[in-house]
Amino acid sequence: MSNHVYQILEFTGSSSIGSDEAVKNAIAKATDATRQIKWFEVVETRGQVQEGQVAHWQVTLKVGHTLP
Repeated sequence: MSNHVYQILEFTGSSSIGSDEAVKNAIAKATDATRQIKWFEVVETRGQVQEGQVAHWQVTLKVGHTLP
């Protein structure tokens, strides 16, 4: 097994569909910005309520990628 060094970045994704979609949106942008993403961790989940219903989700992730 190789030894790796990781850099951790933080991204917040949002979605009106659900928290899973917010995670997918954050990972998609993280992949655009950074190569070699290996893992993520959900560190915070928030939501917006309108008229008694969940209207929007925000999920903050820590994303780890390997350094060359």
